[in-house]
Amino acid sequence: MNGALPGGVVNGPSPGGVDGPLPAGGVVSGPLSGGVVNGPFDVRPVCSPGCAVHAVPRLPLPGTVRRAAAFAGAVGRTLAAGPRLADPVRLRAHARALLAALAVGLEVRGAEGAAGAADPLSVTGTEPVAGPAERVAGAARAPGTLIVLNHVSWLDIVALLAVEPATLLAKREVGRWPLVGGLARRAGTHFIDRTDPRRLPCIVRELSALLVAGRSVAVFPQATTWCTAEQGAFRRATFQAALDAGAPVRPVTVAYAQQGRPTTVAAFCGDDTFAASLRRVVAARGLTVRVTVHPALPTVGRDLDRRALAAAAERVVLGGGRVPGAGAAPARAGQALGTYL
Repeated sequence: MNGALPGGVVNGPSPGGVDGPLPAGGVVSGPLSGGVVNGPFDVRPVCSPGCAVHAVPRLPLPGTVRRAAAFAGAVGRTLAAGPRLADPVRLRAHARALLAALAVGLEVRGAEGAAGAADPLSVTGTEPVAGPAERVAGAARAPGTLIVLNHVSWLDIVALLAVEPATLLAKREVGRWPLVGGLARRAGTHFIDRTDPRRLPCIVRELSALLVAGRSVAVFPQATTWCTAEQGAFRRATFQAALDAGAPVRPVTVAYAQQGRPTTVAAFCGDDTFAASLRRVVAARGLTVRVTVHPALPTVGRDLDRRALAAAAERVVLGGGRVPGAGAAPARAGQALGTYL
């Protein structure tokens, strides 16, 4: 996938006006960048294919061939599911089958680090928010959850769907990617045009409407991929949608290890190709993706703007750990003037 969840720019006022108009420039997030800069507001990748290396000796060729064949079979079965893949139960099962075929382990942890103790990604029991349709009907429903993740690899999306299927927001180029594009389309991904500066206000409104309707949406606010889970910076536009909808924000950190050692082998950065990335993953020995689910950040009843909300989520997801009120956060790569909202 080339740039996921969230994207676009704005030349007008923000839908909710919480912290003023969105400045011209900046893309809302996007998974799987692959290094392609499609417009003046895309983030130019800092990491390169050279960042992706094995932390342990790679799998011997016979094992790699068997694993590749297993993955090809799993891909065929997944794509053959067609429209039925939109069913959350079926989608999660196929995502887990793809990881299993690649021999990629999946660990889901809570913020305390205990495996298997994580909360669901979607927050339940949140305060209902009445959108226009609900106000007319005299009823309100609980909003969905804005799930925000750091972005390392195309595997991030497979891992996310294996934990809890959610609506993805992706730039339109993702739909043309081999394998990942087909999976994204069948999963009901919402594709956006990140090259049109006039589209961002509409995108934020559409995202807010999905959340108000009770649908959880997953976004990658970094707008490109990074080789580790501590780099990059969060763009802010999608956080405006959460504020407008009164939706909670669920920060999630995705990290990779090989036989317990941190690894960059799964990274998909710079001018990397999907084929090259897949070859590395297929040959990776003892690869595990760890999904850490952090406590949700509420938006109702709090004096927040999108800048503060994005900064809070960024600190949690990227592990900044900066004490509130300790001054401005140090500049991160990709956070130079004009590269974020």
